[in-house]
Order: sequence, then C-alpha cells, then structure tokens
Amino acid sequence: MKFASVRLVTEAFDPLVTFYHLLSGVEPMHLAEGFAELRLPGAVLAISSAQLVQRFNAGAAIAAANRSAILEFEVDDVDAVAQRMQLQGVEMVMPVTVMPWGNRSLLLRDPDGSLVNVFSRPLG
Repeated sequence: MKFASVRLVTEAFDPLVTFYHLLSGVEPMHLAEGFAELRLPGAVLAISSAQLVQRFNAGAAIAAANRSAILEFEVDDVDAVAQRMQLQGVEMVMPVTVMPWGNRSLLLRDPDGSLVNVFSRPLG
C-alpha cells in the first residue's frame, strides 16, 4: 500500500487552492471543475469543491469541519515562509517557535480553518 494523498473538501475552492499554491510554490493541476491537486514530493494535496463531493458522495464529507488533523509541511526556511504568508494576511496561530525536540515550527490556518504546521528540522 502507498499513501497517495490528502483531500480537503471546501466551499471556498479558489481561495483554498490559492492558499496552498502560495504556501508551497507548487502550481496546482486543475483536473476537473472543482478539483485540483498540488503534487508535492512525497504526497499529493487534493482540493475538492463541496459541490463535487455532493454530486458523487452526498454527505460523505463536510467542508471546513476539520478540528483534529494538522497538515504538516517540511521546509528549509520557516522564517521565509512566515514572512511570505504574513505579507498575504494569513492567520498566524503560533509564530516561528523552536519546539522542545528542536524543530522550528510555524502554525497557520488555511481559509477553511484547518491547522497547518510549517517546520524545519534542526541541522546536524
């Protein structure tokens, strides 16, 4: 088995795609109306409009209802990401902080309120 992707279901399709494009720098692939993928090294982040889910899987997923999962992105320079996202007015839940295990971490909220951890591991 191979872990393939995480899919976010949203009522705010364009703002969510734009957020993750800005965050990652990866160009989204629009595979259908209301469905896009950002193909990152190691995993795919899929974004689906709630209308698309209703059409094929009515009631199976509820947009913007996540309060338990944290999407995590490892980067080389957390400070550069923090500055870029802050300039765009993105909600910062936690400023860049060194965690007890050594990671430099930044917590953001995406347009649907999902928690996003951007981190770098300690050198050496």
